[in-house]
Amino acid sequence: MSLRLYDTMTRQVRDFVPLVPGCVSIYLCGATVQAPPHIGHIRSGLNFDVMQRWFRYRGYDVTFVRNVTDIDDKVIAKGREQSTDWWKIASANERAFSEGYAALGCLPPSVEPRATGHVPEMIEMMRGLIERGHAYAADGNVYFAVTTFPDYLELSNQELENLRQPAGDNETGKRDPRDFAMWKAVKPGEPSWETPWGRGRPGWHLECSAMAHKYLGRAFDIHGGGLDLIFPHHENEIAQSRAYGDDFANFWVHNAWVTLAGEKMSKSLGNSVLVSEMVRRWRPIVLRYYLAGPHYRSMIEYSEESLREAETGFARIEGFIERAVERCGPVDPAPEVPPAFAEAMDDDLGVPQALAVVHTAVRQGNSALGADDKESTAARLAEVRAMLGVLGLDPLDEQWADGAGQGEELTGVVDALVRLVLEQRQAARARKDFATADAIRDQLGAAGLAVEDTPSGPRWTIGQ
Repeated sequence: MSLRLYDTMTRQVRDFVPLVPGCVSIYLCGATVQAPPHIGHIRSGLNFDVMQRWFRYRGYDVTFVRNVTDIDDKVIAKGREQSTDWWKIASANERAFSEGYAALGCLPPSVEPRATGHVPEMIEMMRGLIERGHAYAADGNVYFAVTTFPDYLELSNQELENLRQPAGDNETGKRDPRDFAMWKAVKPGEPSWETPWGRGRPGWHLECSAMAHKYLGRAFDIHGGGLDLIFPHHENEIAQSRAYGDDFANFWVHNAWVTLAGEKMSKSLGNSVLVSEMVRRWRPIVLRYYLAGPHYRSMIEYSEESLREAETGFARIEGFIERAVERCGPVDPAPEVPPAFAEAMDDDLGVPQALAVVHTAVRQGNSALGADDKESTAARLAEVRAMLGVLGLDPLDEQWADGAGQGEELTGVVDALVRLVLEQRQAARARKDFATADAIRDQLGAAGLAVEDTPSGPRWTIGQ
């Protein structure tokens, strides 16, 4: 079965055929760094991390570009709001995003370019578009004339007659209200760069067209981002790039949102769940399982209950791995994942179906453990590790071994408290006070913790 992806442009699942055999080029719209990341932001990074991991497993050489929008209306407004420099806001929040990606096990991109570092490329693109009659300068602004590009709105499937283009302050001189700004004239107190049309700063859309052209060339395989970017951002990118002469992206892949009370999680709505706080309350590997587990095109309705369910589900996997290692010793991941897992991943990155294969292997492994079948146990452990490795979820992988996967303070506190109680239980067993020992175990069970006595001592896990 060939690898297939849903293409937003054609609205269908298509066979993936790379533009360059053996190579995959991906551009992902990354962070706009006006505030620290919430889990909705990180979900996009996780979804495309799984994508690049699967391509790598399939033997492709992957070039993965994820940009940083470090100059934007929102970044400047946040600086004013906090009475500080815009670049301090951008720098601090860019670090917060990097820490969030790393905490949840995302592989680094091939390059992570900033908008402010690519103004010369933007100027060159604007010059070319003006020469071709697709753009014009007015009052220090540079606008794209949407009626000069016949395929405009093909991605979002809107009608030009009904279009209401988002516009910022001081966007004067437009020939058509539907035209969009590629460059914004300087305003007092704002950062600016010199151009042939006057000082100003980038518009939101131009940066991605310029950076994709620089790092991936005139054509590349996949452009990704959240559903909310389809219009205006991605629609305007397409217009700029193709009018400039680039073929641009062959596939458009969009991930769905994380919602809270039915609304898209966003900083402006005040319903954000910050990654920095979440990793203090939940193990990062569990957060990765929770956010990367649903299909990337499915909405996630956030709730504490659903996160606890994910924690319990992942604990079943970890419990098998721990018991299997105790029985068989260290076992390397299998060189290949099971065919059913590969089939699921090849079908538009079907992670939920792939995880079902993982859980089936875990159940088979637990049965083998119960039958004291060491060979079958080891085989299932190798399969499970191979599948989890592709998803970035192998708890034995070195990325989690230094404590990054156990990183929130609460887990350490709970572990210390539970171990203290277990020591009391062991003391009761040593003096043959089995009634007290059983009562302690039952109380822990009522709290949602399962206690298992092993040759190396008692072990606790979240109840399964």
